[in-house]
Amino acid sequence: MKWPFLFYILCLINLAACDRQVLPDNDVQNAAIKFAIAQSPLNLDPRYATDASSERICRLIYQSLVDFDASMRPIPQLATWNAVSAQAYQFNLILSRNVFHHHEPLTADDVKATYDSLVGLKDSPHASEFANIHHIAVQNQDTLTFYLKQPDAHFAEKLIIGILPKRLIEAGHDFSRQPVGNGALAFEHWQNQLRLKRVADGQEVVFHEVKDSTVRVLKLIKGEVDLIQGDLPPELVKYLQSQPDIKVLSTTGSNFSYLGLNVQHPVLSRLKVRQALAHAIDREALIRQVMVPDTRVAGAILPPEHYAGNADLRAYTYNPRMARQLLIEAGIQLPLKLVYKTSTDAQRVRFATILQAQMRPAGIDLQINSLDWGTFFSDIKHGNFELYGLTWVGIKTPEIYEKAFGSEYFTPRGVNRGRYRDATLDAFLLEKDWRSVTLRIHQQLPYIPLWYEGQFVAFNRHIKNYAPKSDGNWDDLATISHDAH
Repeated sequence: MKWPFLFYILCLINLAACDRQVLPDNDVQNAAIKFAIAQSPLNLDPRYATDASSERICRLIYQSLVDFDASMRPIPQLATWNAVSAQAYQFNLILSRNVFHHHEPLTADDVKATYDSLVGLKDSPHASEFANIHHIAVQNQDTLTFYLKQPDAHFAEKLIIGILPKRLIEAGHDFSRQPVGNGALAFEHWQNQLRLKRVADGQEVVFHEVKDSTVRVLKLIKGEVDLIQGDLPPELVKYLQSQPDIKVLSTTGSNFSYLGLNVQHPVLSRLKVRQALAHAIDREALIRQVMVPDTRVAGAILPPEHYAGNADLRAYTYNPRMARQLLIEAGIQLPLKLVYKTSTDAQRVRFATILQAQMRPAGIDLQINSLDWGTFFSDIKHGNFELYGLTWVGIKTPEIYEKAFGSEYFTPRGVNRGRYRDATLDAFLLEKDWRSVTLRIHQQLPYIPLWYEGQFVAFNRHIKNYAPKSDGNWDDLATISHDAH
């Protein structure tokens, strides 16, 4: 984004601020909270949700057996558990939390039905993670036991799928568009805008899709929406910080952004080409130019402070001369032409344009193909790409490495979208040797690590009880409130 263009945008924002729509205090207290998001969710069935918006909203609508604390250790949500043996885990439901939004009780039968259905879904990206379940036995309405085919010391950490009502599963209910869970917020309707209602007090939250980042800022300043979170260039975040009626909070993030590669591509299958790509990207410059405060360079999906993190991974330095030499050694005729797919979001297109300029001195001609979100994400899920950019959101367990890079986890069974195969890595994954796993991935580069995105939220003066989280979740919508004073 050029500075004259940015100046023009800010002039528009200043004009819009003069027309700010401030509601009377009594209307503020009774109004729905309006949340402007960059992308609407694609699927609100937790067995299928993989995009960031879908997963964040599913966390609000559904509850799972297990959640995670601030240090990413598993803690009870719907149930406590204990290992009966190396291949059996018993779960005991916490009775006070067991009522669905349609007022039917949540029992062990619903838990069993949810995971039984998930194991049987061949097109679910989460199904492969539960292939180790041999069977599930219900002892009574509050107790059930998962029996495994093979021992798994980390099995409990995987049980983070929202629980669905057994009766509705058997009836073939469409959870993707009409979700029924037992979380803090209940589904109301979804026509153009998604509307949820808080179970505790009836507070409504409306999600408005506003793709353009500048328009989201305009709507916030004019009072047409109450809050926005993430997906803004740093200039607009800085501008919002200067507005007297807007509060901006930020924190260090853990969501992992990366450059995805189709490693079955005849050129990208060569390690030296992948190494060249890693050295053709100036991450520090991209963070300064494109990203918000508290963004940091990344080495692996899980950050170094995670119990399975690896703080010893050294970032690939920006060295276009080395990158060019690596391409020549790989037998590539320069310039190397590659197509980079991204969404039409202005921030993502801006990143792609800077990436294109950075790669040019390395002898890489990056061609940008920006698509609407639905088409873009469909192409990525089906392996229809050479390069793409995405972010892993809300990842808590190291099993993500198996799902993303294990040889047996090509989509749709897992999320190995680049179709990467490596017997050495598979052996480390089987041993759950996370240090060796992360080092091997860092050396072989089935993807190019970029950064952990800083998290921020901006909201108007009436909003209280909301703060950004390191993984960017929207959990505080369970406590957010209007305050007229």
